[in-house]
Amino acid sequence: MDATLDEIEFLALSSNRVAVLELLAAERRTRSELAEATGASQATLGRILGDFEDRKWVRREGGGYVATATGTLVAEGFRDLMDVLDAERELRDIVEFLPTDAMDFDLRHLAGATVTRPTQTRPNAPLQHLLTLMDGADEVTAFSHTLNDQSLRVAADRTGDQRFRAVLPQSAIDALVDDEALRDRLRDLVAAETASVRVYDGEIPLAVTIVDDVVNLLVRDRRGVLRAAVDSEYPAVRAWAEDRFERYHADSTPLSAGSLSP
Repeated sequence: MDATLDEIEFLALSSNRVAVLELLAAERRTRSELAEATGASQATLGRILGDFEDRKWVRREGGGYVATATGTLVAEGFRDLMDVLDAERELRDIVEFLPTDAMDFDLRHLAGATVTRPTQTRPNAPLQHLLTLMDGADEVTAFSHTLNDQSLRVAADRTGDQRFRAVLPQSAIDALVDDEALRDRLRDLVAAETASVRVYDGEIPLAVTIVDDVVNLLVRDRRGVLRAAVDSEYPAVRAWAEDRFERYHADSTPLSAGSLSP
């Protein structure tokens, strides 16, 4: 265990070591090419390559260097660790609010995600961020435990120019129908040829919107207070969101404009 931690520390203490190993795991490089790619001096590269050769992580080949099988293994494993820690840092202050039981994908795929948090001057920043995405999108697909009045307004205003699909639980529909103005807006949306709203008989523990190529997840705490908006364009996250939507869609029934008449 200690020896393994020593090797992790050896790599982690130098960004140049990490960069050189990743470059050589991808393809053969000369020392000049490594210097250009990393900005490291020849003296630094000499020490790094010497240390790597001692560990049998790289070998000389055709006037340059290339990672060995074990060097490639180390590079890939260290990259995985960095991705895990990147994701953890992004999610650290909102992880307790994430509906992880329903997020059946590897959370490391959220490394590099954009997280929009409320601020003292912009407490509604996560929702405003989603509304901006929706307003500029060609296609919006959503499954959520609720549809707030602002999202409904944007969707209704964009009918004809935007394809809108949503699956909502009956409780979300009832909340909109109870307000006359929102009911009328929902009826106009449902009546549009480019829009479709379906009703799911059960709970939807998530608030997920696929806006063109972006998957947006609104995160609320147990009191319903909005804590963050998480955006990801990672293919695995998009595949998860599309699959989850199709599952809700298959188990739901269409909402008709006629059923919303006064």
